[in-house]
Amino acid sequence: MASSPSARPRRDAPARTRASLSSAPSRPTSLRLWLRRRRGLLRPAGLGLLGAGALAAAALAVMAADPYGRLAALWDGAAEIAASGGLQVQDVQVEGMYHTAPDLVREALGVRRGDPILGFDPHWAREQLEQIAWVGHAHVERLLPGTIRVRLEERQPFAIWQRDGKFSVIDREGRVVATENVGAFGRLPLIVGLGADRAAAPMVDALRGAAEVQERVHALVRVSERRWNLRLRNGTDVLLPEGQEVAAINRLAELQAKQGLMDRPLVAIDLRLPDKLVLRLPPSPPGPQPAETQKSRSGRG
Repeated sequence: MASSPSARPRRDAPARTRASLSSAPSRPTSLRLWLRRRRGLLRPAGLGLLGAGALAAAALAVMAADPYGRLAALWDGAAEIAASGGLQVQDVQVEGMYHTAPDLVREALGVRRGDPILGFDPHWAREQLEQIAWVGHAHVERLLPGTIRVRLEERQPFAIWQRDGKFSVIDREGRVVATENVGAFGRLPLIVGLGADRAAAPMVDALRGAAEVQERVHALVRVSERRWNLRLRNGTDVLLPEGQEVAAINRLAELQAKQGLMDRPLVAIDLRLPDKLVLRLPPSPPGPQPAETQKSRSGRG
């Protein structure tokens, strides 16, 4: 039985549909579109990557041949080239410099106006600055095109330390920060003796809590690196017990308030025993000597 012509198109319809779909042009993906739009930028970027790779390979070769000298020379050469392009030191800003000598800061930085700024090493400069006695911490920044910024955190003067007849200014931890012009710090507490520099902070704090004692103290004297004496302005020595200095100072303040003890002409006030007070009086002045009776003797006759 012959098939009806009208049925063929229906059977051939899926084939035509597949043919039309396969012959339709493919739609570009988003990646292809992105690459087409940036085609002009890809070639310079590739050249830049090739150049960076060549520089890295050259640097590695230089380091392999001489890891210090030639690499430093290469960097110095680059710094000189940058300096010729305007990257030079034009300004050095220093903050927090109160006691530190400016000459020491300039010497530690090791840089002058007009030097290549890329040749300046902030880390090395910080290490050099922190070797100065007054400087506790230093922060150094290199700000292109031509500024170097330095911020110093100085140690604070805490006391004047006397040892072997020499005077120096120390900070709270006992570090010596100055040995010259010590007279400018005359208002600081005076501590005396071996080991006094490291042990003075608690004693100074204790005296600050007892104003009536502090105002009469001339010096804190370290004895055998174990305990303290207070040398009063009138010359009296106050002997304090080892490890019980704060309690003894409070006791001395009470005795002063009640009896005016520190204003008396005494050689020493011994507070080393908690339940006993020992006062050492000055020696009595010698009394008048009785006149000797002159006896006349008869001469030879």
